[in-house]
Amino acid sequence: MSVYRKKTVGAVLAAVLLVGGATACENGKKTDSGKAGSASAEPAKPAAAVSPAEALNAAYKKTSAAKSAKVRMTLSMPAATGAATNMEMTGVQGWGPDVMDITMKGALPAGSGAESVRMIMSNNVMFMEMPAGSPTAKGLEGMEGMEGKRWMKLDLNAAAAASGDAEALKKLGGLGGVEQGQDPAKQLALLLSSPNVKHVGSEKVEGTDAEHYKGTVTFEEMLAANDSVKALTEAERKQLTDAMKTAGITGYDMDVWVNKDGYPVHMKVGMSMPQGTMNMDAYYSDYGSAATVQTPPDSETFDLFGMLKELGKAGAGA
Repeated sequence: MSVYRKKTVGAVLAAVLLVGGATACENGKKTDSGKAGSASAEPAKPAAAVSPAEALNAAYKKTSAAKSAKVRMTLSMPAATGAATNMEMTGVQGWGPDVMDITMKGALPAGSGAESVRMIMSNNVMFMEMPAGSPTAKGLEGMEGMEGKRWMKLDLNAAAAASGDAEALKKLGGLGGVEQGQDPAKQLALLLSSPNVKHVGSEKVEGTDAEHYKGTVTFEEMLAANDSVKALTEAERKQLTDAMKTAGITGYDMDVWVNKDGYPVHMKVGMSMPQGTMNMDAYYSDYGSAATVQTPPDSETFDLFGMLKELGKAGAGA
């Protein structure tokens, strides 16, 4: 594969994980699925009348039941990491079932010939549009049977099955949230696991009244709260923990703003590392019933995993 494709695939996978929160977890019981607002028929109590944990738990239940939302997110990386310093993502994400349709800007390599990349995910299958005019798109046009195929497909189910590890997909979820979904409810659940969560006060978020909550979560607390991490073996858990320690990542600072309807409208996550702080800044709106996304037709897609398997067979034959 071209260097461009390798880098872009990596950026897309990172984006998928970060949309879901690099620390997706489950804390507490989910409510029955339903339309936005169905999780609680009682009027919201004033922030001063409930504890931060009670307010966030109520928001978690409503957000879980909402099933989808529009998202506008910015991810900034310290310049010293050598990664794209700013990445923007806009679109819709759903968690009943897990789907997303996101356009990403700012993470494409220089010379790619594109300003943005669109990503669609449904049923653990991810599609990434090859920007018109990019080196990758031009390269595909010259390959036999690739005419008109501008979408790259990555089937995580197939990749997990081929690995021979029955828990492979769950492990992906434990490491980033692909299997668990990409919903803001998981971020609320993570904040609920913080032993020092507090109510900062009432503030405006893009002209809307909201209550600001803040807390910190250590990496160890995240692992303890994350059910899917249980799929990892003891050696894999140690490897993950050691890797985070080597990277100098100890925990997360989290801020959440909840509107009067009980939904998170703004979330910020800061992750400190030796090179600086990685910040995720997300705005959510239009909470509603289950989202649907339109995946590309087979005639316009090529299977990345299938292509790599064929290349492997050809190499073995040679």
